[in-house]
Amino acid sequence: MRSATPRGPISRRGDRYSPLKFTVSVGHVLTLLRSRAGTLSTTRLRGTLRVSLALSAVPFALARGQSAVSAGERSHIAPIQCGRVARPADVPMLSWSRGPVEWSFWSVSVGSPLLRVRMVVARFDPHTVRLALELKPDGDAMVSWSLSDAPSDALIALNAGQFTDAGPWGWVVHRGREWQAPGRGVLAGALVIDSAGTATVIDASEVASVRATGRVLEAVQSYPTLLAANGAAPELVCAEGQRNALVDRTHRDTRLAAGILADGRVLVVLSQFAGAGALGARLPIGPTTAEMAEIVRRLGAVRALMLDGGLSAQLSVRADSVLRWPGLRGVPLALIGRARSPK
Repeated sequence: MRSATPRGPISRRGDRYSPLKFTVSVGHVLTLLRSRAGTLSTTRLRGTLRVSLALSAVPFALARGQSAVSAGERSHIAPIQCGRVARPADVPMLSWSRGPVEWSFWSVSVGSPLLRVRMVVARFDPHTVRLALELKPDGDAMVSWSLSDAPSDALIALNAGQFTDAGPWGWVVHRGREWQAPGRGVLAGALVIDSAGTATVIDASEVASVRATGRVLEAVQSYPTLLAANGAAPELVCAEGQRNALVDRTHRDTRLAAGILADGRVLVVLSQFAGAGALGARLPIGPTTAEMAEIVRRLGAVRALMLDGGLSAQLSVRADSVLRWPGLRGVPLALIGRARSPK
């Protein structure tokens, strides 16, 4: 791994993507679902742009008493408790597809009053499916990536870590070359693939030592860490009543997370709002950070990291056909899984 890049930090070109985030009040949503009309006010966290999403024409399934997901028992997810780690007895019995990348749905409810959420869950062996970053360069800069840019041989494709107006945030390593130095933050972990093909999620405290090994093939930094090196959630994520500037424990959003299972397989989990039919699945409503930590723990993860969610969250999986859950904006970095060539 090269310790520095001659081109400096990754930069973007033009205004083809924008770090837009939505903040949605659950109370507002429930009011809208009852009335089948209204407008959600949304706020851009970086910048002053405000976007209004009109919902008056959406035929909400929940308002009609219809289910947006298949029948079956729905698991209720509470915020993760400090000290809890993955246990086989807690893992839900899901019906998995066959193939190099297995995938399934898991229906859950979160919050009070209950919100229905469908989790898209995928898992794969990184020694069978080679996971690597995908960058879409334009000269020395980068342009926006979305699922439509995923290569035809991708077995799994998803957006990667957070970004700012200037480009990707934090540590970026691609093909053994460090494109960008690590960012700083107590919950800023990283998803790392080493030269042997092993994938892991590391804590912020481990970034420097892993970086120094020189064996990092791919790495992307993100935040917050959901499950740390001891398999439990960091206190900033799990402590009830914890008030801090690093984790908003009440904010609900579409979530995307990557984790590592006890046997070394990679776990990818995407949330979709399931209370408003097909159109509602793309609304940025979902688990809190603490609930997402509990979800990946329940799915058997021993380490986990949140990737960029909200409007950025997007995932595709190749089974008998390509299944796609697109996002609502482009991103500067993606993660692509391809079949490894036989040795």
